[in-house]
Amino acid sequence: MQRAMRLLEAAASHLHGAPAKQLAREAGLALPTAYHLLRTLTHEGYLRRDKGLFVLGEAAERLGSSGAQQSRRGTIREALDHWRDTIGVPVYFAMYREGEIELVSVADTPGNPAVEEWADFRETGHAHAIGQCLLAQLDDAARQDHLDRYPVQSITRYSVRDDRTFMRRLDAMGRMRPVVERQEYALGTVCAAIPITVGDTAATLAISVPACQADRLLPAAQRLQSELGKLLGTLAFSISI
Repeated sequence: MQRAMRLLEAAASHLHGAPAKQLAREAGLALPTAYHLLRTLTHEGYLRRDKGLFVLGEAAERLGSSGAQQSRRGTIREALDHWRDTIGVPVYFAMYREGEIELVSVADTPGNPAVEEWADFRETGHAHAIGQCLLAQLDDAARQDHLDRYPVQSITRYSVRDDRTFMRRLDAMGRMRPVVERQEYALGTVCAAIPITVGDTAATLAISVPACQADRLLPAAQRLQSELGKLLGTLAFSISI
């Protein structure tokens, strides 16, 4: 396996491919051994042979994509852990991708637990600050498409009641303003979400506190917004991968 990995690393260093003899030399392998491994790697899809040159195949590219995704999530998690410890509240990161609300990562502690997802976040975007913030960043057609698939429904007695009322609320919010939600998704919890747009991607950072500590919500959200500027470049790069 180590020898095969050395061949893959050698092939990856040549954008337009390299012949077997060159890869064998760079990997420090005897040519017969290199030929055997190159045939196996090609058969498995990790390499592709084109006019005598070996280039990375689809299987290797999938590995690279998976690694990039893990790296992105690790960077986001580190940022959320930092804000959780700095501000002292649970911190959430979510994106709107391919027509769905995706809760990417949450940082909390036993003393400050995150809101329990008792109703599917994807289907109840109208009721929580994360969903409201993401949907507010979309255009009218994308919002309507979302509501056609996930109509407004009563979650708690504080929730908005119908699609028309919710659409009016989104229009009044503005696309890039922070969103505050009080017990619309979970009784006893108030939340705030800050919009982040990277290219065409809508994202948000959000926090939550118990309703009995509601006076902490806006100061914590303001602090998160000011802290965001310090790591926005790193976060934006992670979003764009």
